[in-house]
Amino acid sequence: MTMRTRTDVLLLAGFCAFLFFYGNGQFGLIGADEPRYAQVAREMLDRRDWITPTLGGDPWLEKPPLYYWQAMLVYSVLGVSDVAARVPSAIDATLLVIAIYLFFRRFRPGAELDAALIAASCAGIIGYARAASMDMALAATFSIAMLTWWAWRKTNRRLYLALSYFFLALGMLAKGPVAPFLAAVILMLFAAVSKEWRRVLKTFWLPGILLFCVVALPWYFAVQLHNPEFFREFILEHNLARFSSDLYHHRQPFWYYVPVTLLALVPWTVFVIAALIQRTRLWWKERNFPEPDVQLQFGVFAICWFIVPVIFFSVSQSKLPGYILPAIPAGAALLADYLREHLEHRDDVTPVSKSLAILHALVATAPIVPALLVGYEFTEQRLPAGRPMLIALAVAFVLCAAIALTLATRSQLRMLRFITLIPVVLSVAAVLKLGTAAIDQKLSARPIAWELASLETHRMPLAVYGVPREVEYGLAFYRNQNIDHYGPGNIPKFEHLLVAPSTWKDNVTKETAGRRISFLTHYASQDLDCYWVSAEKK
Repeated sequence: MTMRTRTDVLLLAGFCAFLFFYGNGQFGLIGADEPRYAQVAREMLDRRDWITPTLGGDPWLEKPPLYYWQAMLVYSVLGVSDVAARVPSAIDATLLVIAIYLFFRRFRPGAELDAALIAASCAGIIGYARAASMDMALAATFSIAMLTWWAWRKTNRRLYLALSYFFLALGMLAKGPVAPFLAAVILMLFAAVSKEWRRVLKTFWLPGILLFCVVALPWYFAVQLHNPEFFREFILEHNLARFSSDLYHHRQPFWYYVPVTLLALVPWTVFVIAALIQRTRLWWKERNFPEPDVQLQFGVFAICWFIVPVIFFSVSQSKLPGYILPAIPAGAALLADYLREHLEHRDDVTPVSKSLAILHALVATAPIVPALLVGYEFTEQRLPAGRPMLIALAVAFVLCAAIALTLATRSQLRMLRFITLIPVVLSVAAVLKLGTAAIDQKLSARPIAWELASLETHRMPLAVYGVPREVEYGLAFYRNQNIDHYGPGNIPKFEHLLVAPSTWKDNVTKETAGRRISFLTHYASQDLDCYWVSAEKK
């Protein structure tokens, strides 16, 4: 191993450890999905069942099992916790970064460290690497499948094509048939714009298809045999109906993924757009040449990979931010290839335009302000005025000026990676240092579960009434128990604890009429009340 390789390894290890793993337990699981998926994996592990996902003991067939399997393995080693639930995504993100580094080192040498660090530092990658969800598993497996396909295209080595099929199969186990479908559309689009129909058609290789089937399909057959409703619930409802209708109330405007994608690419958004425009212009100029530019072809492929998920999910009637994650590594690869060309063929003497430098500096440093003020945002529901805001703006201004001057006056594109990673590291550090306590108190059910545990003299059943799904699923995970629901004619007859919004006090009084009830505590951060309710008199 050369000294440069050792340095690259140490840098990547340090950045991945900090950006993906460090501080993952400083705030509890948030949203409805994180605690729900973490609990499904726990129940599967408790039953030693690798086939049927369950939640509260009932089959939960909305998602394939790859994340659950990963979490089960981590739970077996580290024990069940919110930190362990997030480890699979952090590992997937790390594997993605390693794969990008190895790919560029072999096929686009000179930009391997840039490519890996750009991918690692994209806001979308950092965010979902720290989430207990399926999105990072899909993004990693799908991206590796795309990279290994290109490796096969360049070398004609069937091993790379086999690896592409293998990772596509894992993508199908991560989130369903969307992985092979997106891959097929990307390759068909690339064939159309590059006139490589014959080569792309060779992708349909029988041993590779068999490998895909051997890896991906056994679980699908097994879960269908154990749960006859699986096809209807997973394929018809959570794939086809979710795409074609607003069945789960996630409707957004058609252009929704444009700002989402731009935000997910922060801090590299401006240069990714510049690379996209430049590569598109070059392709347009050379589209009719009998001998296409070999160096340009990877850029064209990266553009196809980048735009297909954006367009596909824009057409969908159900939209969530994580859906777009498979496009983000393509943006990182496109930018790294753009930088590689500039640094290799122009020797870094071409100045960056002042407007591009200033725009990049503004976008790269903008997250510093909310990161430094994140505690105020969650506790006071607003950005503060006065000294805290002035300090945050001053820090952002100094960093912005330093980045812009470095790029525009000294013309050092080689410095782009270094100076851009500084605000990334500072932003993540600021959130972890200043914001995690507020995030935990405001968005997670973990402190509520701890509060309830401190009030109990013995383990008691728990019911909820009118609380958000995030609280319900969070309490189910942190207390590891089924949660009962209040409703007309559906009040638990046994002694239990009750969590309800403070504004529902009259409803609680009405529903528990004739039973002893004691107010225990008020959880102000989420405006929730906790009660003890006696058993129903016989």
